[in-house]
Amino acid sequence: MDMLWNGWGDPAKAAPLPETVTGLLRDLLGVAPSTAAPLALGDIAVPEPRLDKAAHEALIAAVGDPAHVRTDPETRVRHTRGKSTPDLLRIRRGDVDDVPEGVVLPATHDEVLALLGACADHGLAVVPFGGGTSVVGGLAPARARSFVALDLRRMDRLLALDPVSRTATLQPGLRAPQAEALLAGHGFTLGHFPQSYEWATIGGFAATRSSGQASAGYGRFDEMVLGLTLATPGGTLDTGRAPRSAAGPDLRQLLLGSEGAFGVITSVTVRIRPRPQARHYEGWRFGSFDTGAAALRRLAQDGPRPTVLRLSDETETLIGLAQPEAIGSSGAPQETGCTAVVGFEGTEEDTALRREQAAAVLSACGGTPLGDDPGRRWAEGRYSAPYLRDSLLDAGAFAETLETAAFWSRIPGLYAAVRDALTGTLTAAGTPPLVMCHISHVYENGASLYFTVVSAQGEDPVPHWEHAKHAANEAILAAGGTISHHHGVGTDHRDWYLREAGELGVAALQAVKHRLDPAGLLNPGVLLPAD
Repeated sequence: MDMLWNGWGDPAKAAPLPETVTGLLRDLLGVAPSTAAPLALGDIAVPEPRLDKAAHEALIAAVGDPAHVRTDPETRVRHTRGKSTPDLLRIRRGDVDDVPEGVVLPATHDEVLALLGACADHGLAVVPFGGGTSVVGGLAPARARSFVALDLRRMDRLLALDPVSRTATLQPGLRAPQAEALLAGHGFTLGHFPQSYEWATIGGFAATRSSGQASAGYGRFDEMVLGLTLATPGGTLDTGRAPRSAAGPDLRQLLLGSEGAFGVITSVTVRIRPRPQARHYEGWRFGSFDTGAAALRRLAQDGPRPTVLRLSDETETLIGLAQPEAIGSSGAPQETGCTAVVGFEGTEEDTALRREQAAAVLSACGGTPLGDDPGRRWAEGRYSAPYLRDSLLDAGAFAETLETAAFWSRIPGLYAAVRDALTGTLTAAGTPPLVMCHISHVYENGASLYFTVVSAQGEDPVPHWEHAKHAANEAILAAGGTISHHHGVGTDHRDWYLREAGELGVAALQAVKHRLDPAGLLNPGVLLPAD
């Protein structure tokens, strides 16, 4: 099944907002429905592909079958940009300036190498395409040259599984649910469940340093990766002979997060774990965001470490716990404080022990147990937020997210700085926002902050948001945060990433790119400036 071309995920799961919610959006934020009818896919004017006959034939020769080189308008539109809110707003109005000239679908590492060679011969840039879930411009290269999308969906196999070492080698086009199903057949799990889980791919997780919602227990994806194979215009790069090594700098870490700018990931060897016997999620209430954050820090630093650990601020708690038809009404429950979701997975004995020990810590830190219901509802709806975003767009609201991370001592200042930047900028633009936040991932030394922003779209929402995002990015760097914790760099964060990495660091990365990709074919302008 293909993802919805002008929204998120499964088209069957899209649902309009109830009238009570649209009325609340109108009254609180001034949201007005769009007067323009949405474009149908067939109504979009897609320019003819600029592939000459020789280039087209070379691409076919690389993959061995004309069916795997597609230039029809629908396929090209479906591979245009990613799924950020500006991406969706642009494509909904028929803007396909970033459409690829064609889409190629290799099935093997050697075919990827052949494709890169053909593209080099004909001056075509290449954008690796997994699930298409990027929200930071990771699929929108600089348009100095024509480009093709390299769709990895045919590379969807479990190549090897070592139950003794507990490792698995997976192809990059495997979507996360497929990978979990294949591993479950052998009694294992990867344990990586980001919000994009239903659509994102193994290769995409590696290319963006993804972090799943159960990272407190299973770790980030970059912590799971033991080896990578990379196809580049300069040849093949294999990494990972052992779980850890002192044989020089770790090339795996150089390739993780490279976002297709250094090469195309064609296989990933990952650490796997036995499927959990027990899963339990529960809710806790804290009087304030600061109090709840201190409790999460206590668990992250001193244990016991839950598998899932996240904390919503006061605004997100109020919005998330109220029934949609009751929000803002006189009968709405007056929720106060902040809600944490705490989850445990593992053996029956280990899960029970960690729950008991964590409960003692959370209680000592001022937490009040809320029982299983908040945890159960979170687990059931953990992948639904992007669908809600689409429904808000349909109703005339603007909804977008951004995230960052910092050391614990900087979290309070970072939280305030980003909230102030978003609220002040959008209010000045005439679209005062609702800004919500949660701690989404925790570490011994720090945590991530995940912000959700809802406002009226206004007359031209994309520049409004770009102005607000610019202010938020500046606030993140000034407050000591990283420009991205798990969404990646893309084109949206590139300029701030260059400042974060520093002049010498950027020069070192550019030297690597020039060696692996001398002609600058791979995802130009993503991660690093285009040549």
